[in-house]
Amino acid sequence: MSTRVEGWDEQGTPGLDVAGLTSWLAETHPELMHRPLSATIIAGGKSNLTYAIDGAHIPLVLRRPPLGHVLSSAHDMRREHRVLSALADSAVPVPRVIDVDDDRVRERVTGTIFLLMERVPGQVLTTSAQNAPYSAGGLRALSLDLAHRLADLHAIDPESVGLGGFGRPEGYLVRQLSTWQRQLESSRSRSTPALDELQLALSRGLPAASRAGIVHGDYRLDNALVVDDGDVPRISAILDWEMATLGDPLVDLGMLAVYWDIGRMPGGVADVVPSAVDPRVGYLLFDEVADAYAEQTRMPLPDLRWYRAFGAYKLAVILEGIHFRFRTGGTVGAGFDQVGAIVEPIARHGLEEY
Repeated sequence: MSTRVEGWDEQGTPGLDVAGLTSWLAETHPELMHRPLSATIIAGGKSNLTYAIDGAHIPLVLRRPPLGHVLSSAHDMRREHRVLSALADSAVPVPRVIDVDDDRVRERVTGTIFLLMERVPGQVLTTSAQNAPYSAGGLRALSLDLAHRLADLHAIDPESVGLGGFGRPEGYLVRQLSTWQRQLESSRSRSTPALDELQLALSRGLPAASRAGIVHGDYRLDNALVVDDGDVPRISAILDWEMATLGDPLVDLGMLAVYWDIGRMPGGVADVVPSAVDPRVGYLLFDEVADAYAEQTRMPLPDLRWYRAFGAYKLAVILEGIHFRFRTGGTVGAGFDQVGAIVEPIARHGLEEY
């Protein structure tokens, strides 16, 4: 459900003072001002808060970290700003950045670091009902487009776009496991035996990194905007770059695999994390997506089992953090009460993948 609040409503939207944003934009980007702003919380996110902003000369989007308990490295607006700016002229479609601002001292807009960007046309496909306008061939083409855009990202030389120091590829997988273990511990409020077992299995079977490149960190269909080209959908922008870094690109494929197959996971997972992906209506199977990626990169893929299991582990840890925020009153919107119930089923899926 979306919440709409007009710009001069003193109560504002949760996590955003719309009147404060109106005055901030008038001061910092007067060329964009048209009338007092209004904001809509964009539904679907269970991590950063994202708002559609209307009333400026162009449609805008504002992103800020979630309310309450925040995983220390998973909601970095400056990081997202840097990577979006770097990819602006690349083969990877991304929104145009307007500004990033640290509002933690003045607390006039969000009280956090927030990111403002241009709103790109398109919709996020999150449910099977949204597939209805498209033919099976169109959804097959969309599957290929998603695979090819990921290959385009991983083909970019970080140095060539100013991201040479964006991360440390050496030891990336070891650090990733350590980072997400710390995130789990910071959100721990109950026993999670399957998740702990998966963590141990991953640490014992750590592969050698395949190569180094720009890693999105949360690559999936519902982190893309889709527009119509006739009855053929295509990607207009890739979103949500706050976890981007330099590292092993196969981590992106592993995460994509988890989300691609989430509809077949038991334990009510798809009820909480819905997905539009359904091979019965035209989407490729994940192995076909991986083959399309490999063909675009012109490199054979190694065994992806560890990466697929790690994707499940990472998602489960993220959801455990969301469950923790829900229990401490730090979430906005409906559905958060169900998140905790799917953490262990996702972890068990990761064990099965491995």
